Amino acid sequence: MPFKRFSRRQFGGLAGSSAFGLSMMLSARSSTAQSDQATGIQNQRPPSDFPSGFLWGTATSAYQVEGAVNEDGRGPSIWDRFAHTPGTISDRSNGDTATDHYRLYKQDIQLMKSLGVKAYRFSIAWPRVFPEGTGSANPKGLDFYSRLVDELSANGIEPFATLYHWDLPQALQDRFGGWTSRDTSKAFADYAAHVTARLSDRVKHFFTINECSRLVHLGHGLGADAPGLKLPQSGLNQVRHHVALGHGLAVQAIRAHGRAGTRVGPAENAVSCIPAIETPANIRAAEIATRELNAGYLTVMLEGKYTDAYLARAGNDAPKFTADDLRVISSPIDFVGLNVYTPDHYVVAADNERGFTLAPFPASFPHMKASWLRPGPEAIYWVPRHVAKLWNVKSIYITENGTSGSDQPAADGTIYDVDRIMYLRNYLTQLQRATSEGVPVLGYFLWSLMDNFEWSDGYEQRFGIYHVDFDSKRRTPKLSAAFYRETIARNAVA
Repeated sequence: MPFKRFSRRQFGGLAGSSAFGLSMMLSARSSTAQSDQATGIQNQRPPSDFPSGFLWGTATSAYQVEGAVNEDGRGPSIWDRFAHTPGTISDRSNGDTATDHYRLYKQDIQLMKSLGVKAYRFSIAWPRVFPEGTGSANPKGLDFYSRLVDELSANGIEPFATLYHWDLPQALQDRFGGWTSRDTSKAFADYAAHVTARLSDRVKHFFTINECSRLVHLGHGLGADAPGLKLPQSGLNQVRHHVALGHGLAVQAIRAHGRAGTRVGPAENAVSCIPAIETPANIRAAEIATRELNAGYLTVMLEGKYTDAYLARAGNDAPKFTADDLRVISSPIDFVGLNVYTPDHYVVAADNERGFTLAPFPASFPHMKASWLRPGPEAIYWVPRHVAKLWNVKSIYITENGTSGSDQPAADGTIYDVDRIMYLRNYLTQLQRATSEGVPVLGYFLWSLMDNFEWSDGYEQRFGIYHVDFDSKRRTPKLSAAFYRETIARNAVA
């Protein structure tokens, strides 16, 4: 496909358990225990429990799963238009039906319940609520999310809502130029106020904007995501500023219109900077790199200013902003959501003006099925650690983590996705390392509950722990579903 070289996260019948897979896992555990007893070997594995009350969840986004793009008054989004533009999606597909979650949400909630998850992160489609982006709201659009929230609550699953996961109403793109205009930032705040006023009686956690870095760079710089723009650097920096401003205005709107106890924060794929070797100098260099390489969004949100180095590098391309903008952008938040897939940079301390060097990735560095997804489990340890230390963040959620896989059924029909299990086990082991050291990660949302429309990759990359037949919409558990169920039940890496 045209965009395979671009990272997905760059710039960051109801199916129950796989009985065969689960029985094999339990049998292996029993056999190992018997063998250990017979030989006198003691299990020396260090404790791997997560904190009591650690929140296990799964995640999806509206355009990737809902379908029903013309149902109940929903207006078109920039992804509707982009996906229907020839040459944009590798398999020439679109999200018109996706996994049909709009109609099958009750079935999907039962899948979640069978896993034992206690939380579900979903996104609300802005064009369902405001088909024109602003103006009159569409009651039927919000009614769907009200029913979804009620069904989740009835099944003991806590709803975590994302207000913007890239599906901007096309009307705002046509009228204002989308995020190139401050008017879109203001419209986003109005939309956030409307949703919060109506759902915060049952939804206590709202994420403002998902992955600013991707929607800016891939959507407005490389043209690989909607709306498919290729702006100069000055335009990119201004778009990023408007997105940050939209976040801040939305935080204020949620504070003003949400019920008491409503909590809010961003969900960002922070540029992940990993010390190549764990020495004090390299760790400090990775912290410096984290602050500077996230300066255009996460840093300004948490510090209320753009770093001097960021503005100096931007020069004449720096965004235009006011002191009041910075106050709005840095409106106090309750938590930070982090999407962690792969290390962006391995960092080495250096005697230069930046204080660090970014080590190049060798050609031999391994990757998962998606060529951009280079596994570096330590990323999920260092990213939240850096964020907590640099900005004194007290509450962190891992809002996305997962991998695509080949996912070919074996002769018995089971999808033995041991590549995904390997990936998840190693990342969760590093996450447990973080929580055991006091890094304040409160929960983890696996991406994704089920295979879905994977943006410019269409349906070619499967990230779900439930396989979806995109013709019949049938959901089938992969072996990774049994792994995740067992991990949740133990509250420890299985």
